[in-house]
Amino acid sequence: MNILMVLTSHDTLGDTGEKTGFWLEEFAAPYYVMKDAGVSVTLASPNGGQPPLDPKSDAEDFQTAATRRFYDDPEAQKDLAQTKKLHFVEFQKYDAVFYPGGHGPLWDLAEDDFNNKLIEFFDANNRPIAAVCHAPGIFRHTLGKDGKPFVNGRRVTGFTNSEEEAVGLTDVVPFLVEDILIKNGGIYSKSDDWAPYTVVDGNLITGQNPASSERTASALMAQLSARKAA
Repeated sequence: MNILMVLTSHDTLGDTGEKTGFWLEEFAAPYYVMKDAGVSVTLASPNGGQPPLDPKSDAEDFQTAATRRFYDDPEAQKDLAQTKKLHFVEFQKYDAVFYPGGHGPLWDLAEDDFNNKLIEFFDANNRPIAAVCHAPGIFRHTLGKDGKPFVNGRRVTGFTNSEEEAVGLTDVVPFLVEDILIKNGGIYSKSDDWAPYTVVDGNLITGQNPASSERTASALMAQLSARKAA
């Protein structure tokens, strides 16, 4: 099985002068869930090469077994430093796609026409699509097979308004993930702030926050395994 993981290339946190990017745990935990299952993982980003890491996610308070494993894994670091340029990826050959969050995707992947076509292709062919934390915001302009917003009528979760408020970025981000999912007709649900929470609706798998990364990836792998066994 081949899984495509798409990361952000955006590194500027609005007009704050601060940096952003992808959230380390949201990459590392899913990456190892997939690698340990023996599947092939291809990393891509809009600009290719090394995607920007949100420096806050590198703080000691946010380190997990998966992030520490990553920093002890030269091959994984090399893999991350050499992401393929998204627009040149032959996405049709992949069995599933996974999107780590961080604030970066709200600026680039959410507005990327090629990325929308990728998601729409996966959906039309009933291939699993997984996104965690801020990454469900990339469905902002994506359409479903019926021409309506991709999340319309689907059960979904993502970073909550209260979690965004807690990190003080409500007025910095271009839009709020919870709001856009609801506006687009998603059947949005959530757990307590920072608690692990994953929602599966057909081929769409979403996780609420960084703590949901591993279980979101595990849900993706369970779906692929069930399809392979069928």
